[in-house]
Amino acid sequence: MIKTQIQLPDELYHEVKRFAAQREWSMAETFRRGAERLMSVYPKEPDSEETWALPPAKDCGAFLAPPERWTEIAHEDL
Repeated sequence: MIKTQIQLPDELYHEVKRFAAQREWSMAETFRRGAERLMSVYPKEPDSEETWALPPAKDCGAFLAPPERWTEIAHEDL
């Protein structure tokens, strides 16, 4: 196992410390579990030869607004 040092903002440190205490985990165990979770959630880096492509759009039917209003609609506050 490798030992390392990290720097955290004070508030994050205290949040993690409380989180670990509630579960009766050490800080090291908490960070290990967090790192393992990140590795399982985020995709691995694609091969350098592999290019990313936008996934195909779902068919949601025709856009009902006329094209001349698309920009206006896109900038509306919801």
